[in-house]
Amino acid sequence: MTAGVSDCAGGPAAFTRELFGIAGKTALVTGGTSGIGEMIAEGLVHAGARVVVSSRKPQACADTAARLSELGDCVGVPADVSTSDGAGTVARAVQDVFGGRLDVLVNNAGATWGAPLAEYPDSAWDKLVNLNLTGVFRLTVALLENLRTASSAEDPARVINIGSIAGLRVTSLENYAYSSTKAAVHMLTKHLAAHLAGENITVNAIAPGYFESRMSAFLLSDPVAREQLEHDIPQGRTGTLPDIAGLVQFLSSRGGAYLTGAVVPLDGGTVDCT
Repeated sequence: MTAGVSDCAGGPAAFTRELFGIAGKTALVTGGTSGIGEMIAEGLVHAGARVVVSSRKPQACADTAARLSELGDCVGVPADVSTSDGAGTVARAVQDVFGGRLDVLVNNAGATWGAPLAEYPDSAWDKLVNLNLTGVFRLTVALLENLRTASSAEDPARVINIGSIAGLRVTSLENYAYSSTKAAVHMLTKHLAAHLAGENITVNAIAPGYFESRMSAFLLSDPVAREQLEHDIPQGRTGTLPDIAGLVQFLSSRGGAYLTGAVVPLDGGTVDCT
């Protein structure tokens, strides 16, 4: 019998639930009130996880938590995770809401900025480094004890960092800080995975392609640009909630327990098939 999977008398359905089920797990999703982060949070709540969503905007946190609470267990915590104070606020919320146990940390909060090379502002560079990269590192460190509390050899705690295909390939967009910070998140993922493997904490990254979000609205709201973009994606479409939620659920489940240090493109084949 495979180690860590019980002899399920209930047949295939019970086996599938045990392999991919995450009901009762605790999860934190930063940037969880819009775009990909909200899709991830909704998927986790649907799957039975207890979820905290965090973002800088109090009203967005309240609205998202209220909507997702109709589906399951969700709490909103306003915090700017690009700052030390914000990381501390989230860490205290994990203690208060979950009693200090955190099974799944999804580092999704991020921003982008585009400008011509000679005009790219230092302020934009600094903002994206602080949020997209430093914030991921700082919050992960702040929550290490909570992750350790939830971890076991059979069912590790999980850190899932949201990178981007912009960190895997050069595009025509002049988003220098965004692509650089996402590439750095991918390497940080591997470094953390190597360091934390012995503590039963897995660390993986998802590199999404184009999904409906505020970041992609400048392209997807233009019918001509959208048609060209979808033409360039081998699968011919942008990503949807089941695409991102399904991968996060797998990485959070027993089925994903032996995977760490991976950067998974979720892009309809854009990186690997073109």
